[in-house]
Parts: sequence; structure tokens; C-alpha cells
Amino acid sequence: MEKIRVIIVDDHPMVLEGMKALLSNFNYITVVDIACNAFEAMKVLKATPVDIAIVDINLPDVNGIELTAKIKKEFPAVKVLAMSTFTERSYISQMIQNGASGYLVKSASKEEIEAAILSAKEGKLYLSIDNHTVDLNADTISDVPVVSRREKEVLQLIVDGLTNPQIAEKLFISLHTVDSHRKNLLTKFHVNNTASLIRIAVKRSLVNL
Repeated sequence: MEKIRVIIVDDHPMVLEGMKALLSNFNYITVVDIACNAFEAMKVLKATPVDIAIVDINLPDVNGIELTAKIKKEFPAVKVLAMSTFTERSYISQMIQNGASGYLVKSASKEEIEAAILSAKEGKLYLSIDNHTVDLNADTISDVPVVSRREKEVLQLIVDGLTNPQIAEKLFISLHTVDSHRKNLLTKFHVNNTASLIRIAVKRSLVNL
């Protein structure tokens, strides 16, 4: 049996090493490389044959949902398995809609991870969560916007009442970057002012009060 070539994409070194060590237990799987962000992942895919990409949803700046769409557009033969601590229907639905072949929670067992990889390789869909959590046959998906980790940090600080300069200082980023994140958030939430942005974020439980 030809080995299944896997790349793991996650920004946590412990997760990368843990998954790499776990997958080394299967003699029919080879981890060709690891990546800690979307840029590195695409670089690997362009240089190395890959069968399956295990992608964390909560990547910095470019999230896993956007990365999945990019992978499927440029490398349609590569199967993508989403991996996250999230179990919200909106995240799962959007990953599947963007071409993911499965969804793994980070607490998944060795057996579940193996089953997901084999299912993806065979062109089947695998979910390692309660079937009641997500309805993949729904005509519509949740209208909750997908935000990057940094955008969520900025959003929380906006809700906390911090100004752009205060946010820039707290997150060690430029004022221009904060302004860009704020504008992106307004666009993603389809609102034109901060009050409306905060109201929706609170309603969708995306932030803490």
C-alpha cells in the first residue's frame, strides 16, 4: 500500500509535534511536512506531493476556512481535514462548504484520527463530533462571520472600550493595522459603525462582556 502523504497545519508547536508523533504510529502514513501558518502550508504544497492536509481552523491572520478554499482551488486533489477545538455549526459548515473532507476536534482519539484520514483518502466525509451539532444538509449556513484570531482579539478590545491607539499598544501592532482590522470587522459584520458591531458580536457570543 502506497503511503498516505500528510501535512499538518497548526500554529501551536505542541500540537504539531503531538500529531506528528501520533501519525508516526501508522506505517501507511507519512508526515511530509508541518506548517504553522497558511503561507508555509501553501509553500509546502507547491513543492511536495500531498494527499491530505490536516488544517487548524484558528490560524493566525488567514484562518483555516479561507486556507481550505485556497487549497481546494489550487490543489483540488488534496483532501483537507479540519481540526479545531470549535464545534460551532457555522465553522463546520463553512469548512465543508469550502471543500473539507472532514472535521476533527482536537480531543479526538487516535482511532478517530485514523478513521478520518482513511475516510478522506477514500473520498468520504468524516465528522468526529455529535451528529446533532451540525446539519450538513441545511440549505443555509449560519450568518456568523468568520474572523481570524487577531481580528477576534481586536474585536474583544473594542468591546472592552479601548481606542485604536490603546489596542495597538496592547497588541504590539501598528495603528494602521488596528484600523485595517476594525474596517475588516465592519465589512464582515455588514455594519457601518462600532455600536452595531459590538451589538452583533455580543449577540453572537463572539466576545466576553
